[in-house]
Amino acid sequence: MLARLANPGTFMRWSRPVLPPLAAATALVAAIGLYLALAVAPSDYQQGETVRIMFIHVPCAWLAMFFYVAMALGALGSLLWRHPLADVSQKAAAPIGATFALLCLVTGSLWGKPMWGTYWVWDARLTSMLILFLMYCGIIALWRTIEDPARAARAVSILTLVGLVNIPIIKFSVEWWFTLHQGPSVFRMDGPTIHPAILVPLLVMALALTLLGLALHLLAMRTEVLRRRARRLALLEIERLEEPSTALAPTLEEASA
Repeated sequence: MLARLANPGTFMRWSRPVLPPLAAATALVAAIGLYLALAVAPSDYQQGETVRIMFIHVPCAWLAMFFYVAMALGALGSLLWRHPLADVSQKAAAPIGATFALLCLVTGSLWGKPMWGTYWVWDARLTSMLILFLMYCGIIALWRTIEDPARAARAVSILTLVGLVNIPIIKFSVEWWFTLHQGPSVFRMDGPTIHPAILVPLLVMALALTLLGLALHLLAMRTEVLRRRARRLALLEIERLEEPSTALAPTLEEASA
């Protein structure tokens, strides 16, 4: 069942009607999330109004890691099972993950200036997130450097799996080293430590950005499938145009003889 759904032709058929309701759900949840974050959530007694940056910063950090893990799964599917859509998913996810990583770094810097007195410190979590962003940039560059999609997919898959070691470093950096970042406060064994007035808007914004990321991913995958079909048709057309000259070659040689 899953193999049939993941076939490029089947994927193009089912993903097209899914996109409009997914986009509508994204807009609706985003509107609710922004209302809760900007109008309902209280300001923090220490951070003041800058606490609202967290409603974008934290979900972007989660999604930057999520899309990299998704790329790693696609890398396994491409290397081990030669899945027809695995490398398409990888290529589509890279710019989206890079955007979320960049937004995480920018919003973190904007929050850090009033809280820490500086836009940047070589904190373990900041540094590991910067490495994640640079990994995304390297993967995108590698996709564009190698023209053949099959060769590019193999090289990108290996690089992606090597960079996967950075994900647990980002996640556990605040526990392994002394950092300026606070420890886990949402996903904890004993439950979240954030007040519901802050936690609910945060989770709604996380859902909105997740839906946005999924919609963009589906759209980018469809674009990549169409691009590869166009490339394949162009190569077939070039081969067709070259056939007459190849067929005439022996005749011209015989004539000259």
